[in-house]
Amino acid sequence: MVWGSIKNAIGLGEPELPEGPTKLPSYFPVEPKGCEKHSQKLFNCLANEATTKARDMERAGLHKSYFADVKAKATDETAAAAVSEDPTNPDFPKQGDNPLDECRTFLAYYQRCCDRQLKKRKNFILLDHVRVQDEYRYKGPSVEEAK
Repeated sequence: MVWGSIKNAIGLGEPELPEGPTKLPSYFPVEPKGCEKHSQKLFNCLANEATTKARDMERAGLHKSYFADVKAKATDETAAAAVSEDPTNPDFPKQGDNPLDECRTFLAYYQRCCDRQLKKRKNFILLDHVRVQDEYRYKGPSVEEAK
């Protein structure tokens, strides 16, 4: 028990997977100094496996819409038909799947590392909120360009 706590304190142990549905932390996508390896593994997983699964779910019409009044529909009718014909096939996405589950272990390592590294002085600036000055804000197309 004590040895497990020591291993976890210095980062040798396996991180605890978060309970419930997999969600990105509030500080995502920061990459603190000292967490470059874990950050890159998570970013690569999100860019490849999670995105592929999300696109497959969109093609089959199994994704959940962000807006409550919008009903999700399939973008590829052949993919939707293939999923409905064989719902037990493990290669096909299922209704209610979370694309982030593909990266669950990478996310656990990322959270553990960031929770430790963001407390350090060299990484304080990553959590600061910065207000953009008015002259640098996007104002849309100007009246002169529209003429």
